Amino acid sequence: MSVHNADIAACFEEMADLLDIEGANPFRIRAYRNAAHTLLDLSQDVAVMIEKGEDLTALPGIGADLAEKIKEFVSTGTAAVLEEHRKTVPPTLRELLRIPGLGPKRVHTLYHRLGIRTRDELRQAAEDGRVRSLHGFGETTERHLLDHLRVRQKETRFKLAVAASYAESILAYLKQVPGVKRVVEAGSYRRSKDTIGDLDILVTASPGSPVMERTVVYPEVREILAQGPTKTSLRLASGLQVDVRVVPEDSYGAALQYFTGSKAHSVALRQLAQQLGLKLNEYGVFRGDRSVAGATEESVYAAVGLPWIPPELRENRGEIDAARNGRLPTLVERADLKGDLHVHTHATDGRNSLKEMAAAAQAHGFEYLAITDHSRRLAMAKGLDPKRLLEQHDDIDRLNATSIGVTLLKGLEVDILEDGSLDLPDEDLSRLDLVVGAVHSHF
Repeated sequence: MSVHNADIAACFEEMADLLDIEGANPFRIRAYRNAAHTLLDLSQDVAVMIEKGEDLTALPGIGADLAEKIKEFVSTGTAAVLEEHRKTVPPTLRELLRIPGLGPKRVHTLYHRLGIRTRDELRQAAEDGRVRSLHGFGETTERHLLDHLRVRQKETRFKLAVAASYAESILAYLKQVPGVKRVVEAGSYRRSKDTIGDLDILVTASPGSPVMERTVVYPEVREILAQGPTKTSLRLASGLQVDVRVVPEDSYGAALQYFTGSKAHSVALRQLAQQLGLKLNEYGVFRGDRSVAGATEESVYAAVGLPWIPPELRENRGEIDAARNGRLPTLVERADLKGDLHVHTHATDGRNSLKEMAAAAQAHGFEYLAITDHSRRLAMAKGLDPKRLLEQHDDIDRLNATSIGVTLLKGLEVDILEDGSLDLPDEDLSRLDLVVGAVHSHF
């Protein structure tokens, strides 16, 4: 089974949570959390880095010990130290940390004083009035906990960037199945929502293609929720649900529009079709029993008198009226970007030199690039003090003088300290083109 950066990051986050409940050394807990953030921010798969023999300790916040744990996870799918802590601290306790008002110390008290391991057990204890008797809780805290616990728990959702690593892998896998013609993502993932609850995938294939048989043996499948000739639902090891549907070529566009959503947008589109004497569903657009559109999304929208509407706009927030009146906004594409105002170099926790970053910016067609490495407070990232910052400015001046094709701007990601002051004095910050304020501790 392939291992994604998000899988290892989840392992480190769980380890940090369990250590937090145990009351372990805060620096050790922070090390795991920082490592998780580093892995999620990586643009390449750490498993590939290991295969290439790259040094993981060159990554920010990854020392020799954590590098070995990453290698262990990539090769075994878990880490021995995590399994040890799972035996002493039930993983279900991590769910309690997500409840507003409960930190590690309170979870520790609930577990050791009342034997509470789950949300249901906590709700029962609160209803029985047992929580208020614990030191550090009281009647008000107990009431707030009950208010939260009586509300239906929200579904698990995945950040778009995290979901992307799982989505791209299964999409690539399905494209290799014999007889498969098209594989495309739909749902909230295609609409580029910040978070997604599940992943919808549409497939067109030749008759006899083993696409469904291959889907259920995808290496990352943890559970088969449903299996049929045209639809299969899976739960991956990551917890992400994936629904794969095989659709006919002549219904591909209608199915893509229908399963992309949003629900509100699709309902509005169907109402528009009804006003025109048409019926619109996942199989096509029909006038009576005759199909008038459906092979492409463009044909579906054209049948109701509209231009194609980009998926990111399909939320029924005025996009249909805008399309009808020729006022659809032009979305920002990568080619529209003129520069980047927040990048790091290997002077702190980046991986590339100033010159390499400038060359990459030029390759992207950028006109400008702001160098905003960390300030000195972030010691683990080798943050810049005033002396090193001035040295970087000299390097930037030299590069700008060589006509490199992109203008480098002088910046800094400066820590906002616990008393509200900034990590470097105004005298140093006033020399910069751009200052990014950041909170990294004492939240």
